Amino acid sequence: MKRLSTEIAVIGAGVIGLTIAERLLAEGREVTLIDPEPPGMGASYGNAGTIADYAVAPVGTPDVLKNLPSLLFNRNSPLAIRRAALPALMPWLLRFARQSLPGAAARNAAHIAALLADAGPMWLDLAQRAGADGIVQPRGCLYIYRHPAQVAAAQREMEGRRALGVSVEVIDGAQLAALEPGLPPHAGAAFFPEAIFLNDPGLMMQAIAAQVTPRAQLLPGRIGRLARQVSGVTLDGRMSDGTALHLHARRVVIAAGAHSRALAQQAGDRIPLDTERGYHAEWDMETPPLTRPSCVTERGFYLCPMAGRLRVAGTVELGGLTLPPSAHRIAKLVEGARTVYPDLPEPDRTWMGFRPSIPDSLPVIGPSRGGPEVLHAYGHGHIGVTLAPVTARLIADLIAGRDPGPQIAATLPSRF
Repeated sequence: MKRLSTEIAVIGAGVIGLTIAERLLAEGREVTLIDPEPPGMGASYGNAGTIADYAVAPVGTPDVLKNLPSLLFNRNSPLAIRRAALPALMPWLLRFARQSLPGAAARNAAHIAALLADAGPMWLDLAQRAGADGIVQPRGCLYIYRHPAQVAAAQREMEGRRALGVSVEVIDGAQLAALEPGLPPHAGAAFFPEAIFLNDPGLMMQAIAAQVTPRAQLLPGRIGRLARQVSGVTLDGRMSDGTALHLHARRVVIAAGAHSRALAQQAGDRIPLDTERGYHAEWDMETPPLTRPSCVTERGFYLCPMAGRLRVAGTVELGGLTLPPSAHRIAKLVEGARTVYPDLPEPDRTWMGFRPSIPDSLPVIGPSRGGPEVLHAYGHGHIGVTLAPVTARLIADLIAGRDPGPQIAATLPSRF
């Protein structure tokens, strides 16, 4: 058995765990990271790369609630469910339905907007510290619309986003063609000019990890048991080579993404965390046919011009952690990409990963009900990469005894 001790243990080395570790190390803390995978893998690598400070709308809205049955049980829907997972998902879905009512959805949007307000500048600072400025592309982002009726509806929707502080312009087809001549004709788009984009999320994760791993203890393994002690918290698990692990920490941060629920329960917190399964397909090409991420709104995915490849990423599948990837979801992504670029061949690679999802679309950030020696930092859904440096600041403030500000009130685990 390997017996170790540390000041702060961070369970999970995805983008949330990495950025928390980076922040804590900068403040002189001793940090141990535990993850069975190399740092920055999973959803931290496979996402659309958008720093989506414009994504103030929760997944659950009155429109989604109205269409929920047809959305969930239509295999071609941007929001779909694996029927085998339905019994286990029912409690989560009931909470999601309540959070989709008008009052709850409006409150959730306001809370998300407050969290997102500083995400862009904080990412620019993080990229500079990691020596990865070139990965950050300040070109904005597009929601593209095929039909004039969709543009008219977007005008109304974007007024709501502007009221929450989002900078957005609704542009016509000619303006869109001037911005993205490589796109086929569309009726128009919503353009978020201040949005930034990571053109290689995996490379950015490596850059952040390179700042963290020389100074932190990295343990490749999985924690199975968490228990409070008088002097802190003990973690028991197993290293990837099979060695039993016993780690004592003064403070523990649970940042294991979609795998966080069981650990949270051991800490004394029952969190309604479930799993969205995200997919992407990629085509290698020297010059992608567009220059900024563009969401094909009627199909719910992004066209992403990554470095040396085109990535098509998105849609939501509720299906848990154990079912195999859906070949149908990949096929629908490829089919959707070909509605824009008909000559695309078979993709060079595909991927599926897990997003940690909470019914109100707000992350879980803050101290456990059982005491401040355990902190939660997961459940970010579609905006985990975006909110990583924001989450890191909140956790660092809590550990240092600083006031984290009013935004944290909506994220506390005690809300459940």
